[in-house]
Amino acid sequence: MICFICTACGSQFGERQEPPQTCPICEDERQFVPETGQQWTDMRSIGRTHEIIWKNEAEGIHSLEISPSFAIGQRAFFINGPAGNILWDCLSLVNEQSVARIKAAGGLAAIVISHPHFYASMVEWSTVFDGVPIYVHADDGEWVQRSDPALHSWKGDTMPLGQASIVRCGGHFAGSSVLHCPWLEGGRGALFVGDTMQITLDRKYVSFMRSYPNLIPLNARTVEGIVEAVRPYPFEAIYGAFAGRTIKKDGMRAVVQSMGRYMRAIES
Repeated sequence: MICFICTACGSQFGERQEPPQTCPICEDERQFVPETGQQWTDMRSIGRTHEIIWKNEAEGIHSLEISPSFAIGQRAFFINGPAGNILWDCLSLVNEQSVARIKAAGGLAAIVISHPHFYASMVEWSTVFDGVPIYVHADDGEWVQRSDPALHSWKGDTMPLGQASIVRCGGHFAGSSVLHCPWLEGGRGALFVGDTMQITLDRKYVSFMRSYPNLIPLNARTVEGIVEAVRPYPFEAIYGAFAGRTIKKDGMRAVVQSMGRYMRAIES
């Protein structure tokens, strides 16, 4: 029995003898099936050809990426927290070096996932840390491909996690969420956004999409809802899903200005 991993989106499926015929996440309009067709791998195979690269992003924040890039190529974040360490979003690969490094830093108190594209091997990560809880919004529960007792389906618009807050913004997915950590950035706060907001290449703005690869925008009301959801939470920095996609200062100002720019573009 193998837990197959989709090579296009990186999601790990439950144990089975043969790979699935399709990946529901890739069949959805927010992702895509590559021109070469649906292909599958597994954790052991990825581990033979790939590694996990750690980068110190700021005090208390490390990013983790699979190298060479695999599937969507997102980065996860290991966040040192006063109530326990948090893994924000996930990777398809779990390796011994990263597990040892996290255990040496105090282990994990929680795994928090922004949306289905970054579910990756979240159950595998939880398992190696003794079943640490995985928080996934209930509105995205239909996209979970590997069930486990560690999965906690939370509901509503916000959920406290120690001093952190998980905030449901919607938009990209119904349950798309961000993580607010007020103790970071010298107490000025940091926001981890997954794909709920995509930091632009100039690192001055964010943008919003239902589908990034297929270029399907969101409507004005939905974008306003995303911004209003994060407005109560002060933050200096915004950490996006991909390497280099970080806004280092005036994060809330960047979000508000980005909303204005987006509205002008879709209404003109």
